Amino acid sequence: MKTLKYIFLLILVMGTFQSCLVEDETRYDLNDDGPNLAGFEQARTSLSFVSDGSEYNFTVRMKVVGPRLADIQSPVTVTVAADPSSTAIEGTHFRIDQPNLTLDPNNNLLGLFPITILTSGIEAPLDVAPVLVLNVTDASGDPSVLNNGKTIQITLNYGCSSDLEGTYDVTTLYTTVAGVTSTLTWTEVITKTGVGTYRTSRVGHWAPADLGGTPGFTFMDVCDVITIPGQNLVDLYSNWVEGTDFGTVDPVTGNLFMKYSICTASGCRLYESTFVKQ
Repeated sequence: MKTLKYIFLLILVMGTFQSCLVEDETRYDLNDDGPNLAGFEQARTSLSFVSDGSEYNFTVRMKVVGPRLADIQSPVTVTVAADPSSTAIEGTHFRIDQPNLTLDPNNNLLGLFPITILTSGIEAPLDVAPVLVLNVTDASGDPSVLNNGKTIQITLNYGCSSDLEGTYDVTTLYTTVAGVTSTLTWTEVITKTGVGTYRTSRVGHWAPADLGGTPGFTFMDVCDVITIPGQNLVDLYSNWVEGTDFGTVDPVTGNLFMKYSICTASGCRLYESTFVKQ
């Protein structure tokens, strides 16, 4: 009798375990019936440009995601509008010329939504960068695709017009780790690498051939204020190059002044350089 009781309990436990497995499989299968969602690829991004009266065209990436992408056979049209939470003002900071974007299965349901950034009448730098919040208000064309309901926050960075590229006569006051000072002179070529971003052709007291790597150092100009972000010496050595104070641009002559250090574990060398534009 005891043996029959144990057999009955074993069958009951096995039946309960199997029913749990069936229930889990059912919930998993239901996930395949969920909707596909259309929206922005990122939750936030930023755009940088010069406030020179021009209009700048940018794009943000959009896509469709979901469990049944392979079932989508027809193009999906998304409609985008500025969200009321935006601090950027339409017609002042931005313009949306085409609010509808088609995401085609032949292009993997990917697309680029265009935005026009306006700079006319805006004097940089601004105290606070305006933020454009975009929202997908509708998705149509395939019944399995819905609007994902998520926004993208786009920070608009207005920069001053910057044109520091060129050749300069450089005079540098060089201070060694031991505190010994000397004055060095050379001819410098500065190259523009991005919006308000530049690269010199030499760094410290070395000639480019002495170091190898990427000659010079990177610095940034924001409305006649120069900063030298922390960086490895010629992008190769562990020596740390960094501005020790804000540099300046003379708006009349175009001359530059920069102060920076190059440091190792044993101490820092200091450089105060004046760049006179040829």
